[in-house]
Amino acid sequence: MPIDLEVQKEAAKIGMTATLGATVVTSMFMKNKLAKKIHIGAGAAFCGFALWHHMLYQTKKKTSSKETQTELNV
Repeated sequence: MPIDLEVQKEAAKIGMTATLGATVVTSMFMKNKLAKKIHIGAGAAFCGFALWHHMLYQTKKKTSSKETQTELNV
């Protein structure tokens, strides 16, 4: 059963918020080795969530460029 697009968008936003929050909080403790590893991991996860979020908002093109040009010239 596929997950609804709106649910995926919301999950991506929540993931971005959580990972950005973790990145900000751990940035204050960069001398601690564990916090530094969490900071780097959360930053990488944030980039992944941001990419996923971006891809969810892309339109699906179903027509070829020739068909589109023909429709515009009519």
